[in-house]
Amino acid sequence: MSYEGRWKTVKVTVEGGIAWVVLNRPEKRNAMSPTLNKEMIDVLETIELDPDAQVLVLTGEGTAWTAGMDLKEYFREVDAGPDVLQERIRRDASRWQWQLLRMYSKPTIAMVNGWCFGGGFSPLVACDLAIAADEAVFGLSEINWGIPPGNLVSKAMADTVGHREALHYIMTGDTFTGQQAAKMGLVNKSVPLAQLREETLALAAKLLDKNPVVLRNAKHGFKRSRELTWEQNEDYLYAKLDQASHRDPEGGREKGLKQFLDDKAIKPGLEAYKR
Repeated sequence: MSYEGRWKTVKVTVEGGIAWVVLNRPEKRNAMSPTLNKEMIDVLETIELDPDAQVLVLTGEGTAWTAGMDLKEYFREVDAGPDVLQERIRRDASRWQWQLLRMYSKPTIAMVNGWCFGGGFSPLVACDLAIAADEAVFGLSEINWGIPPGNLVSKAMADTVGHREALHYIMTGDTFTGQQAAKMGLVNKSVPLAQLREETLALAAKLLDKNPVVLRNAKHGFKRSRELTWEQNEDYLYAKLDQASHRDPEGGREKGLKQFLDDKAIKPGLEAYKR
């Protein structure tokens, strides 16, 4: 399926099972405008139903991943409108940046190619995995222009970064690099920009090799586990295990057990079952 020209602020191509979703406002460092937020809802809902797209990679055009919210379009112009407009604009931003993306049915990778500021931290952390360029620049600059971090930026930091480091960057507005982001756990890995796409492709290939039903249940189980008690987790995770077995058309559990116990063909701790 071709998506060329379907959206104004987002480019989408699907190649080899990977949906490359590119924020496409390079002249604005891919700042997130109300139009982009609305289009990203449609992008995510469309890709979710595309059988050719098994892994989603979110990145940015040009030298930025995203510079955060568009200060003019998202704040000044919206502030001048009625309250109901402000609520709708905020709802659209939240809808794609964490409500859809955080529990997306397909694996998601943030490929941080450049500037990542402010509101960009919400979709960054909502993605399952993240690889950054060493040269990428991260920052929570809201403090510098008179507001605290908006949307769920603080929640994103609290879920991924240590208490002291998170507060340092929230309170000072200091910037940091891709390498620093990897050390503090905000991204999984940082590599030179020239290697970023290659590293992302290698990670996506590993995910494409997994059983998609089990992969979805595994990641959802982990994310819900952060919010539940031990007792609730026991019930929930056993339910997800049963659900995965019930919904899995390829019978991965049975294949894996047979190949390990009967055929002696695999070592589950070191390799996946043969699909």
